[in-house]
Amino acid sequence: MAAQVTTSTDSILRQPILGSRRFSNMLWASVSAIGGIGFLLAGLSSYFHQNFLLVSDPSDIQFIPQGAALTFYGVAGTLLSAYLWFVFFLNVGGGYNEFNKETGKVTIFRYGFVGKNRIINFQYSLKDILSIRAEIKEGLNPRRVLYLRVKNRGDIPLNRVGEPIPLAELENQGAELARFLTIPLEGL
Repeated sequence: MAAQVTTSTDSILRQPILGSRRFSNMLWASVSAIGGIGFLLAGLSSYFHQNFLLVSDPSDIQFIPQGAALTFYGVAGTLLSAYLWFVFFLNVGGGYNEFNKETGKVTIFRYGFVGKNRIINFQYSLKDILSIRAEIKEGLNPRRVLYLRVKNRGDIPLNRVGEPIPLAELENQGAELARFLTIPLEGL
């Protein structure tokens, strides 16, 4: 996992957000591609009675029902892999949070899927920021999120989606942000 590097000067704090360009996404996309293509070639080998694989000879398998099932799982695995690679290259969820005292603005920038809402860019005035709120839920599905509380806008999540960040890192990020903006930190 890549470490999050916060760029800070006296008047600008910029936090990069890791999106879908993670090692785990690349690993699962590769594994599903290899598995999907293998199943697809095994299913096609059973249909055409010709070996398309290097490691085994599935041409003797009956196409109905085994070959058809192999082909179905091969197509499903290949489509899943294509989707994962597509999301990986688009870097969905990636972006940055920028807190700029010079301009008096907070910018929340994220990349989305292809379309008219590909770029998500929210800007708020620093005067409208009420506090930083930390939400910590432990258990089977833990949740550790920092929220930016904005007047008349509700809570806006600040960290990446996916596996929860360590508690110490969440506390450090929240404290650094609250100290930089001179606003209270709630929830810890």
